Amino acid sequence: MRVLGIETSCDETAVALVETNPWSTDILAQVISSQIELHRPYGGVVPEMATREHLRNLPLLVPQVLKDINLSLDAIDAVAATEGPGLASSLLIGHSYARALAISLSKPMMGVNHLEGHLYSPFFASRRAVEFPFVGLIASGGHTLLVHALGWDRYIKLGSTVDDAAGEAFDKVAKLLGLPYPGGPEIERVAIKGNPEAFGLPRSFPERDNLNFSFSGLKTAVRFFYEKSASMQTDPVWAYDLCASFQKAVVDVLVRKSVQAVAQARVDRLAVSGGVLCNKMLRDELEFACYEAGIDLIVAEPAFCTDNAGMIAGTAAEKLAAGIPATCGDDINPNLNLFSPEPAGDMARGLNAAAKLKKRQTKQVPQKSDVPAPGEIEVW
Repeated sequence: MRVLGIETSCDETAVALVETNPWSTDILAQVISSQIELHRPYGGVVPEMATREHLRNLPLLVPQVLKDINLSLDAIDAVAATEGPGLASSLLIGHSYARALAISLSKPMMGVNHLEGHLYSPFFASRRAVEFPFVGLIASGGHTLLVHALGWDRYIKLGSTVDDAAGEAFDKVAKLLGLPYPGGPEIERVAIKGNPEAFGLPRSFPERDNLNFSFSGLKTAVRFFYEKSASMQTDPVWAYDLCASFQKAVVDVLVRKSVQAVAQARVDRLAVSGGVLCNKMLRDELEFACYEAGIDLIVAEPAFCTDNAGMIAGTAAEKLAAGIPATCGDDINPNLNLFSPEPAGDMARGLNAAAKLKKRQTKQVPQKSDVPAPGEIEVW
């Protein structure tokens, strides 16, 4: 089955064609038009400008994907597009184009949740079959989320951010320090020269049973050090150390919470995705922590961590191949929820079901020490 996918939820216009086979879903071709340079002078995404770029680029990218692998539109079996969440005006461009294309070709159309696409993107990018159950970490500019995936459309929220997302915190701290947008790559570039233990920045929610995230306190701590160190700001080493300490604090929380979530969900597989996963320190720390805990870590190459159409087309293709009918709403939903309303107590039932679904449970994931790392400050 070949599925053409379109992703326009924010500031990337992306089109991809995927094909399912018995052991994986392969991304045959993909093109992405980034708008980073366009939005950089404004320090963030300007919705109206993003919409105009989608309108300009999408009609050019669809033919380009088909040309890259020498296929015609008649060769595709279905069309998929991001239905939400995202910027309303941006979502509308891709969703409307995909619906019109599906109608003109008399092909089924499937609307895909953007977060669901991120959840499965590590499998597609690694050319692995989707295997349930697993825990997924999504860390991007708009979302920081831990999900227990029991099966298609069966998701339990284990933890999420209560304020800023991880990527948003990177952007805001970068802006405070006078670094360009987007903040993640810029802070990483500066941090590589600094000492990550130079400043004792807070780590949110250190207790074991709390899998939520909070980065506003960390952002405030960085501002405090910045405002109290006016005489030091001309010293480049000071900036290197502050960026390195901030980056280490974010990485520590994401890694610790992810390993705890896998242990609590009683699974042995962790799939991580989202733009923040382009950070090399985070990838290295996750790899080391998962190796120590005996966790099967699935992470895509950086090019597939950011928004892309391969994850949208791949999710639609896998669901169609699993017998889930193609469904598409009449309109986009900027606040589309990944989790269906569930009765109280479903968390416990879901965890028990996941334990029963596991064919074998050979070892327990070891717990980490409750003693804070050197220089670590617990947030009240």
